[in-house]
Amino acid sequence: MADFKHLSEENFKEGIKDGLTLVDFYADWCGPCRMLTPVLEKVAKNMVGKATVAKIDIDEAQSTAATFQVTSIPTLILFKDGKEVGRLVGLRDEDAIQKFVLSSSH
Repeated sequence: MADFKHLSEENFKEGIKDGLTLVDFYADWCGPCRMLTPVLEKVAKNMVGKATVAKIDIDEAQSTAATFQVTSIPTLILFKDGKEVGRLVGLRDEDAIQKFVLSSSH
């Protein structure tokens, strides 16, 4: 199983400040979020050295979710050196997510 970086209110800014970080805004009670986890595990393995995949629980990080106006989950936000460069909302497959990360990384 790929290790995700688990982010919280306290370490969020630190966790996204360097390089490319794809953050999954999720909640444990969200069915599509649970379906997305194994897809993100594959993406994380394929993106080693290119991007970091991280998760943040919106129930535990409500102010971070509000800051980025996350209104539906799962929401994937791609950050480059701490700045948002792209966003996907809803369940996506591995190819779509990888293409999104690679195309947004320039």
